[in-house]
Amino acid sequence: MGKRYDALQDDQIGFIAEQQIFFVATAAPPGAHVNLSPKGMDSLRVLSPNRILWANATGSGNETAAHLAADPRITLMWCGFGKRPLILRAYGTATAHHHNSPDWAALAALLPPLPGLRQIIDVSITLTQSSCGYAVPYMDPAGERPTLRTWAETKGPEGLRDYWSDRNAETIDGAPTGIEANL
Repeated sequence: MGKRYDALQDDQIGFIAEQQIFFVATAAPPGAHVNLSPKGMDSLRVLSPNRILWANATGSGNETAAHLAADPRITLMWCGFGKRPLILRAYGTATAHHHNSPDWAALAALLPPLPGLRQIIDVSITLTQSSCGYAVPYMDPAGERPTLRTWAETKGPEGLRDYWSDRNAETIDGAPTGIEANL
């Protein structure tokens, strides 16, 4: 059985800093599809042992923001694909901040600039769990893909707003994502 803590431990924070990918899981309302998304790029900051902030870039869907508006529960997960076998999960609640949020500027200043930034997700951690990760395969990352960054820069602000309106305004279950306030 894995070890449990009520906050991130120093070695866990170090492990998170070494990872190039993490996963986000949310689900809401009852009966809706559970969402599990991989996240990458330099988009995450551990602000304290009980708080993580990450830049949610524009993607083909926008499930996380809608789920958090209906039910703020969230799980983040990291896997050690390198020498250290470890799986780390952080459980808690989160808020999706949109461009019109009064906290947007202050939160955005804590993150690296990211073209296509759609929301900032602010996670309050209530539990962490680590487990062995012995079955996780070794993988060597080849580097960050420039595709999303290039795509967002090419779209520009107006093109991104059009994309959000067309592709990010509703979940796959038809729930509103909150992005419409930024259109």
